[in-house]
Amino acid sequence: MSIEPLSWGRGSASQDVGLGTPALGTPGPQWSAPARSANLETVRTALTAENSLGVVITGGRGVGKSSLARAAVTDLGPEVWSLQLRSGPSGSTTPYGCLSFLLARLPQAYMGSPTAILRGITSLIRSDAAGRPCVITLDTSGPIDELSAGVLLNVLLTGTAKIMAVAPRISDLPADFHWLLTERRLTEVRLSNLNELQTRQVLLSLLGHRVSASLVTTYHRMVGGNPLLLKALVTEQQLSGNLVLSDSVWTLRDKVVLEGAASLDDIVRSRWSRETPESREVIEMLSCARRVELSRLTAIYSADVVADMEDGGLLEIDDSDHRWVSLREKYIGDVVRTWLSIARRRELRALLLGGVEPDPAGMTVEELMAFAAWTHECEAELSPALALSAAEAAVQLFDPRFALTYADLLHRGGPEWVPAQRQKAAAYLQLDMPDQALAALDDITAPELDALDVGEYALVVAAKARVMMRLPEYRDNVPALLDEARERLAAGTPADGTLPAWPEPAAAAANRVALSGFEYRAFTGDYAALIPELEAAADPANPDTGYRMHAAILLMTSLVFTGREMDALGLMRQLGGQISDASHVVGLRERYTKESYTVLLLAGQWRRCLDFLGPQSADEPYRLPYGNASSELGAGIAYVFSGRGAAALDLLISAGAQLELQPVQTALRFTYAATALAYAQTGNAAQSRKYLAKLQRTTATSSFADESIIRFCALVAGRWLNDADAVARLKESARGHMAAGRHTLAGVELLAATVNGSDADFRLLEDIAGHRQGPLAEISRLIALGTRTKDAKTLLAGGELAATLELDAVEARCMALAVDFARQDGDSISARTAQARLDILAATVANLPIVPSSGSPLLTSRERQIARLAGRGASNRDIALEMGVSVRTVEGHLYQVFTKLGVTSRGDLTGLV
Repeated sequence: MSIEPLSWGRGSASQDVGLGTPALGTPGPQWSAPARSANLETVRTALTAENSLGVVITGGRGVGKSSLARAAVTDLGPEVWSLQLRSGPSGSTTPYGCLSFLLARLPQAYMGSPTAILRGITSLIRSDAAGRPCVITLDTSGPIDELSAGVLLNVLLTGTAKIMAVAPRISDLPADFHWLLTERRLTEVRLSNLNELQTRQVLLSLLGHRVSASLVTTYHRMVGGNPLLLKALVTEQQLSGNLVLSDSVWTLRDKVVLEGAASLDDIVRSRWSRETPESREVIEMLSCARRVELSRLTAIYSADVVADMEDGGLLEIDDSDHRWVSLREKYIGDVVRTWLSIARRRELRALLLGGVEPDPAGMTVEELMAFAAWTHECEAELSPALALSAAEAAVQLFDPRFALTYADLLHRGGPEWVPAQRQKAAAYLQLDMPDQALAALDDITAPELDALDVGEYALVVAAKARVMMRLPEYRDNVPALLDEARERLAAGTPADGTLPAWPEPAAAAANRVALSGFEYRAFTGDYAALIPELEAAADPANPDTGYRMHAAILLMTSLVFTGREMDALGLMRQLGGQISDASHVVGLRERYTKESYTVLLLAGQWRRCLDFLGPQSADEPYRLPYGNASSELGAGIAYVFSGRGAAALDLLISAGAQLELQPVQTALRFTYAATALAYAQTGNAAQSRKYLAKLQRTTATSSFADESIIRFCALVAGRWLNDADAVARLKESARGHMAAGRHTLAGVELLAATVNGSDADFRLLEDIAGHRQGPLAEISRLIALGTRTKDAKTLLAGGELAATLELDAVEARCMALAVDFARQDGDSISARTAQARLDILAATVANLPIVPSSGSPLLTSRERQIARLAGRGASNRDIALEMGVSVRTVEGHLYQVFTKLGVTSRGDLTGLV
């Protein structure tokens, strides 16, 4: 790829372009045009409007001005003659610079005066156009000489042609163009860098397949939405093998590394060559450190240099108390960093630190990761304390490979080695490698365990219990492990038997072991018996904040599984207000977010689940795609729980493509189960069975909560596929959950299993609903009661309640049954209401869970359109004119609408469609 059109303002020295030469920019198809559809329409309108003289496209370097101009010319088609001109940097000093190739074609008789030249060029353009409308594309990287400007103005004002001028700023154009803009004879279209949605559209255009959310987010932030830089980045990443097509989804294999990226390297060197030596050193510093406090940066370099760089768009300074400074375009730092030798990196590090290594206790996890990465890149020694803190930070940021790298820097014998083994175990668990996690902890010998203080000992026990839960052959040994830990802690109590009080280390250690016991019982699904103990541990008077908050989060989950959904939601809100005050507790916010998602999902609040899957922090632009894959997976599961399989598929397929490259705990099994359900909801049985088979081939151990959701998705997919065995297993599972006090899960499973249930099933569903709280329980009760008694009004009430939660499949089930029961009872009003609502739901529920046995087919899209117009009072003739059909066609469709909806007049249609 040539670097010329991607340069940062160098421009080409040539002053003219022949008729057949493309305008300035990367040759080839207009791949970025889909993201500029609104701008393209504005340009097209300006070039075709009768009183318009054309359009001016402005914007920064590389935003796609020339690409948009080419797309506009293509859009106009062969009926329009296109003339392409270019003015280079020296154009203002060369007479007729941008018109020189036309000047060369003029007969000698026209060369006597500027007026003759003007007439000659105008005649030549008309002759070439041969009666067709003409559009002149003027691509300028510098000022236009006065003689060229005069000719162009005459061409416009005489109607010979319209113009499409491309320039960085309006001020780069002749003064006469400013006047035309003021008089609205010319239209300005100002382009800026792409937003994230537009970046996605461009990537789809470039790559031709689905693109993962992590790919879009990472690339958008790296190039700041610059389309030409985006194309260069895509090319480099394809060549490096980091951008891969996995299951028809383009995604990233690993972090983006720009070493060896020739095109981007040339672009950065172009900018680099025009910076001052002081600015270059600041760029080098920020390339290595990623971000530096403003006060520290100005203490090393001149404040004027930093201010000038910020004004020039090179730097950005955030609004936090630290006033962090970073490079505005992140890819510059990535490229410059590859230029620096190890010695230079060390020199910059020493200059910034001033001989004093930072205290990890005062650093955020992002700062720890950046500092550790810089030190690692320098091949400098990282102090044991910083290496341990960096490993812990990497685990928190879900970067397990970096956690393992930093933990491996610590050697046996030092005080940090045992904590490092804990971080190794946590990282291996994130990579779904429980055997390696257990091996890391088993590497700690008995004498080393005996030498630990009670606090670290309790943390090791907790880490080992967490790993053993993931290994079926060791899971039953967890209670014995915890009993042994309690005995050791009890052996250290005073002879008089008085128990230590928090915050004494022994008391904190005992709480940590107790919390591991709670986690184990929750892992196995023993929620009902656990609640009293969790309530005691979560008492607001408990001074151990970490213990109390973790216990409260477990209590929140236990409540939602046992039928106390509203209590769980209330506790979730309460904890949400306290979470910031407990920010010092490692991993608390992440656990709260995960468990809150589960609470909302089981309570039917799927829309609110999406709020817990918010956008990636701007502080983490280069993290691995784990976070994005998890977010897409979470959103996809929420959509399938609502019955919107079609909306879930893109998210789930994208998540699956990423997770197949980088498996994470049980996420891949979640993905396969949810994707199978999404395909089943859309009626694609073959694809659904394909993903169910993938699920069966993928083995992993997960918690009871996770396994319940996976199993639910898989069984409900089978139910959608009319698998009688899946229905039987759902009913059997529901009875087991009810016996164990897990009423919410029992109710959700039985509701799914009773699409074609018996009276006994519906009586059991009513009974379970009586042990639950909240709107989802009431929906279950109304469906059970309405179906058993064949009461359409009860089902309509259930459907209305389902609509408030946007549970489309459940609402469709209610309405389909209501149609049948209302018509059997002769209740035409209820039948019309239910049928109309079912007709609307057809837009989101492609495959109805129940089809009315006595009802007519749903309205087609044309019937719905005609019914809406008729309901607003439009006559048949008016409808026919608006839709471009005959009056007889309208009459036929209205007859079908009246028959399907059971109405007899236009007035009855109001509110039904």
